[in-house]
Amino acid sequence: MFDLDRWREIFQSINKNRLRSVMSGFTVAFAILLFTLLFGVANGLGNFFKGAFVDSAENTISLRVRKTTKPYKGLQTGRIIQLKNKEYEYIGQEYKNKIEYQSALIYKNFSIKYKNEASTYSVTAVNPDYQFLEKIIITDGRFLNERDLNQKSKSIVIGRLIKEDLFGERPAIGKRVNVNGSSYLVIGIFSDEGGDNQERKAYIPLSTAQMIYGSNDYISQIDLGYNPSLSTDAAIAFGHQIERDLRKKLDIHPDDQSALSVNNMADANKFISTVMFALVLIITFIGSGTLIAGIIGISNIMIFVIKERSKEFGIRKALGAQPASIVGMVVQESVLITTIAGYVGLSLGTYLLSLIGDSLEEDYFITNPSVSPGIVIGATIVLVLSGLIAGYVPAKRAAKIKPIEALRAD
Repeated sequence: MFDLDRWREIFQSINKNRLRSVMSGFTVAFAILLFTLLFGVANGLGNFFKGAFVDSAENTISLRVRKTTKPYKGLQTGRIIQLKNKEYEYIGQEYKNKIEYQSALIYKNFSIKYKNEASTYSVTAVNPDYQFLEKIIITDGRFLNERDLNQKSKSIVIGRLIKEDLFGERPAIGKRVNVNGSSYLVIGIFSDEGGDNQERKAYIPLSTAQMIYGSNDYISQIDLGYNPSLSTDAAIAFGHQIERDLRKKLDIHPDDQSALSVNNMADANKFISTVMFALVLIITFIGSGTLIAGIIGISNIMIFVIKERSKEFGIRKALGAQPASIVGMVVQESVLITTIAGYVGLSLGTYLLSLIGDSLEEDYFITNPSVSPGIVIGATIVLVLSGLIAGYVPAKRAAKIKPIEALRAD
């Protein structure tokens, strides 16, 4: 039940002892402030790592080939390695249970023209699965499908900025554009979280590019999306297995890193997880030390305060106050100061993170530094409980002192 007189006494006590109230509050506020800043910075680093791969699926493996740099099986150095459809099909059949998505890629730079508007853009020939590997967001129309691939159709999906460059506010779906001298039907518009460069790209069917621009079955790159059910270590082992098998099929020296490169997102994910785990351990250790220092500070201050108020408690007991009343007043006062100070520290820490967030991202690759309210509230609750205990233990001891002894206390 709300006791107005009790709260009036608590505020009078705080007002009378401003210095020790400020000291108690400062200890708590400073501990929560540091705790908030530390975890905010840690989360900011985590956001940076996640943002680096925002435009691609987290389970991607990319395979690319170049010239050999080492002789192997009587073959010369400098031999040009070329991926073909048969390697693409081999991987799809051999590892179908471990692959969720698969696409071959051919990179081109072509002029795209619509009426009087024209410019050169990156045009990539892909399979339909590439939409999921690249996290392409279709905003109008559709992406390439198997029918486009089988019919070798002259269909094109263009990025949002290409659409703006060529069509402005006019609709683009169903219109025909000139791509390097050939007429293509615009079937889709997409956006990409990777930024402007990604939205100035266009995609056409892989089979169409092989037929028109090479009359061969060459491909530039193979992208795979491994089964998400694979653990990180299993995904890494899967990448190594594909690399070993391709080296054998293409007669590439086992140590020739230039001739065949395998970029496995599982390796990056494991590295990021390891770094973040180590960072969280360090931050937790420092943050816990900060909280412990705050708890010790509150305890020391409350012990001093209780001793200082011994005569006051003696007078209260002489006037008939019950020990529970004295203990309750001290505990309420301690919890009130701790709660207010904790909120101040949390608010100040959150404000500072928002204030310096942009500069941290620019100079230290810390993106959107913030802290989960649950973590900070939990830390504040710990300090509040510590304040409760810090007030309760010495108050309980002081409440047991006989009034005459308390009045004699120095």
